[in-house]
Amino acid sequence: MDKDSQGLLDSSLMASGTASRSEDEESLAGQKRASSQALGTIPKRRSSSRFIKRKKFDDELVESSLAKSSTRAKGASGVEPGRCSGSEPSSSEKKKVSKAPSTPVAPNPAPAPGLTKRVKKSKQPLQVTKDLGRWKPADDLLLINAVLQTNDLTSVHLGVKFSCRFTLREVQERWYALLYDPVISKLACQAMRQLHPEAIAAIQSKALFSKAEEQLLSKVGSTSQPTLETFQDLLHRHPDAFYLARTAKALQAHWQLMKQYYLLEDQTVQPLPKGDQVLNFSDAEDLIDDSKLKDMRDEVLEHELTVADRRQKREIRQLEQELHKWQVLVDSITGMSSPDFDNQTLAVLRGRMVRYLMRSREITLGRATKDNQIDVDLSLEGPAWKISRKQGVIKLKNNGDFFIANEGRRPIYIDGRPVLCGSKWRLSNNSVVEIASLRFVFLINQDLIALIRAEAAKITPQ
Repeated sequence: MDKDSQGLLDSSLMASGTASRSEDEESLAGQKRASSQALGTIPKRRSSSRFIKRKKFDDELVESSLAKSSTRAKGASGVEPGRCSGSEPSSSEKKKVSKAPSTPVAPNPAPAPGLTKRVKKSKQPLQVTKDLGRWKPADDLLLINAVLQTNDLTSVHLGVKFSCRFTLREVQERWYALLYDPVISKLACQAMRQLHPEAIAAIQSKALFSKAEEQLLSKVGSTSQPTLETFQDLLHRHPDAFYLARTAKALQAHWQLMKQYYLLEDQTVQPLPKGDQVLNFSDAEDLIDDSKLKDMRDEVLEHELTVADRRQKREIRQLEQELHKWQVLVDSITGMSSPDFDNQTLAVLRGRMVRYLMRSREITLGRATKDNQIDVDLSLEGPAWKISRKQGVIKLKNNGDFFIANEGRRPIYIDGRPVLCGSKWRLSNNSVVEIASLRFVFLINQDLIALIRAEAAKITPQ
């Protein structure tokens, strides 16, 4: 009995020791869990139902899909009752979860098309606005009418004049977009509906002629003289064949164009010679033998040509003698003579744009700069970058004669004669002065110069 009681006592002491130890461990674990939750060191489990605002990468998509499948499987089987009661996962489970994404799993290809579709949708409006900016509603209407008439995009590209120049590929792409792209087609139709009726009528009048229309026009004879009534009757007899905007005048103009290019039924184009070389006028002229041509001398014709030549020379000589009289008449009609001169103006250097008045006995010609001020700035007439800053000097002598002296590097031309640097030349009335492609006419005030000469003559005898 003593041994049995001693064994029972020992077993009860051991049981109580183990029970107290388990209670102490649980209390310590609870304190640690409470302190760790208070400090926030335990990572919270990521919820799969949370709305993610940013885009996921491929690895995140794979990890979230694995997490969703694992949570669903575990919740359905009930293998982890501890998690339902709020207990935290063990270290072995954490290792499994952390090692799960490292396993080589093929990425889910399903989200990739969604991303590409999202990018394409964001770029699509830019392309639509770009196309609409290049293609006007009038261009779309022209394209549609031309394709309906010819059924050939190449003919449309060659025969239709759009608002800007398009290549054949651009015309094809636009036509396919109008057919198969609902966004572009809808926008183009809305823009075409907003066109003015007059603009629509003008566009329809430019529609290309179809083969059926040209075939009916080719039946009109080239030797006949068709009138507008003829083409109006043709329109009434074939209303279904011709375009709705065709008029008798438009049909007549196109028929004349077809006649010009030998496209009518009763017209034939002459075939080219069968030889390798096409015979032209110069080749035919070389084949002619000059020795076979008889040189028939026509004395009557020669006499008439001689008389006509003498008459023309006589008229030219007479006009040269009367030139000064006609010059006075021209000056009086144009009004350049009387306003140019007054009591103080000795002469005028008249150009195409400006006129320079000479009111002193000596003036300087050239190109004015900030440091060089001259009397006559030739840059006002035109480009003067080839003219020297001091190109020349015009002086009036006591006897009433004008002289020009060249002091620049380039020559001055007086009535076509060059005056080199350091030389001078006498200027007469109506002399043409050319300086570096700028031409002027030198006009002298004859009345004032006559008075100056008279006064000089009175002073000279004394």
